[in-house]
Amino acid sequence: MLRTHTCGELRIDNVGEEVILTGWVQRLRDKGGMLWIDLRDRYGITQLSFEEGLTPEALLNQARELGREFVIRVVGKVIERESKNDKIPTGAIELKVTKLEVLNAAKLPPFMIEDETDGGDDLRMKYRYLDLRRNPVRRNLELRHRVMRETRNYLDGLYFIEVETPVLIKSTPEGARDFVVPSRMNPGEFYALPQSPQTFKQLLMVSGFDKYYQIVKCFRDEDLRADRQPEFTQIDCELSFVTQEDILNTFEGLIHHLFQKVKGVNLPKMPRMTYADAMRLYGSDKPDTRFGMQFVELNSLVKNKGFKVFDDAELIVGINATGAASYTRKQLDELTDFVKRPQIGATGLVYARVNEDGSVKSSVDKFYAPEDLAEWAAAFNAKPGDLLLVLAGGKDKTRKALNELRLEMGTRLGLRDKDTFSALWVVDFPLLEWDEEMGRFHAMHHPFTSPKPEDLELIDDRPSDIRANAYDMVINGVEVGGGSIRIHDRRLQEQMFRLLGFSNDEAKAQFGFLMEAFEYGAPPHGGIAFGFDRLCSIFGGSDSIRDYIAFPKNNSGRDVMIDAPSPISDAQLDELHIKMRNITAPEKK
Repeated sequence: MLRTHTCGELRIDNVGEEVILTGWVQRLRDKGGMLWIDLRDRYGITQLSFEEGLTPEALLNQARELGREFVIRVVGKVIERESKNDKIPTGAIELKVTKLEVLNAAKLPPFMIEDETDGGDDLRMKYRYLDLRRNPVRRNLELRHRVMRETRNYLDGLYFIEVETPVLIKSTPEGARDFVVPSRMNPGEFYALPQSPQTFKQLLMVSGFDKYYQIVKCFRDEDLRADRQPEFTQIDCELSFVTQEDILNTFEGLIHHLFQKVKGVNLPKMPRMTYADAMRLYGSDKPDTRFGMQFVELNSLVKNKGFKVFDDAELIVGINATGAASYTRKQLDELTDFVKRPQIGATGLVYARVNEDGSVKSSVDKFYAPEDLAEWAAAFNAKPGDLLLVLAGGKDKTRKALNELRLEMGTRLGLRDKDTFSALWVVDFPLLEWDEEMGRFHAMHHPFTSPKPEDLELIDDRPSDIRANAYDMVINGVEVGGGSIRIHDRRLQEQMFRLLGFSNDEAKAQFGFLMEAFEYGAPPHGGIAFGFDRLCSIFGGSDSIRDYIAFPKNNSGRDVMIDAPSPISDAQLDELHIKMRNITAPEKK
């Protein structure tokens, strides 16, 4: 190699050795008689020194002509530093340079390549290859590598086999929108990029591969946010001859292993919570359980007292913000504005303070006597200094809004520490959800999820009451994984397709290969998929998965570095038998 050591490797024990280093010029400090250069590679920084009178003049002049991010190779002798830097591992030594070679000059970068940079998100995305030189970004990808390595170590130890499944597959109507790929050899026909390897991993179970996994790229053409990208990575797993309990234990073990090996954190055993309890107590199927503030329903206490908002509401429900009674009127107005935002959707906020003497003062005092308000405080198990926040309206909408308010209060009160981890399983989801607009059921997970065996008798008369043999893992209010026991019987799968509004011909056209496979001895099986990017962001303490992807897309689904997506030539379109209508290209963001 062109080097004998990396820039993060040399220590005091190396003093006196002649070494060769390569890397990028981080910064240059010229004090006249002395010149120092910080040389950087992905392993660290080593200080290079040049001294007037001891360093040949030609070499000193050559060093002074270097700029930031020049790629250089230096030969020199390791010496002890007079002024040591205890903030870096190589801070006890420096390299007295005897030879310098410029491997490549560099333009001045558009932003500072430092831990704290002056480059905004858009600029750093455009020059992502430069952003990747920064320590925080590099550390994120190193963390991703460790998570990937330890995932494989754990699953390999349990005799899972990693099998690659196709990327060009058949488009299906369920789930999110597919990315489609035209076929040149089959004019007018299209492949889809997989949203998940679901049917293939089930077919692997039919094939006798009883423990499969894959760290796999998946694709969904959906609106983006901090925890979504058009292409993302899953830890995708499937097992045969298992119950739900087997899967929960196996993959709780995986997450315990990852936290211990990657973070040095020993998680406690994960509690189980039913979907019904999650919605009742938190208004969300992915509750953040790092803090309490569970919902308390007040219908029986507050109705028929003359307050029309409560009297007309389907649900009156609130939370106890412990210790927040000192909130000012301005802060309470901010909370009211928060819940009235269109994306939250509440019409207003009622509050009550529990004073130090135990009395309760509310924003609706004229409708409720002191003894009524004391009953409120008792229902919330409130203590002096607590603040009660109450919303009212339709059940689903109000629970959703209160969930957002609960998370906001958790953030304001410092209860959502990124270094605290609370994980749980949410189980017993509804199998189906009704779509009013389309007038039919959708699968809450996917069409291959098995009903709970004890609920099968409801399939004809009360399908909306059937619970799914499904489960999600939630960490700190983020769904990091989900799966189910699958249907492995053709007749039950056909029933499921009928419930979802598929005709026999539609089901056969879309999934006939899978149903036919079930007739050749399909074992009972189930699985789970973890959002790999989300797991990495939780380990790294970030809200955005983009920080843990080498070359992410922006919120418009664009790669601004390579300028994709982009038009293709008329010749390519003709080859693919595609005729473009008059489409105005969207403005690039």
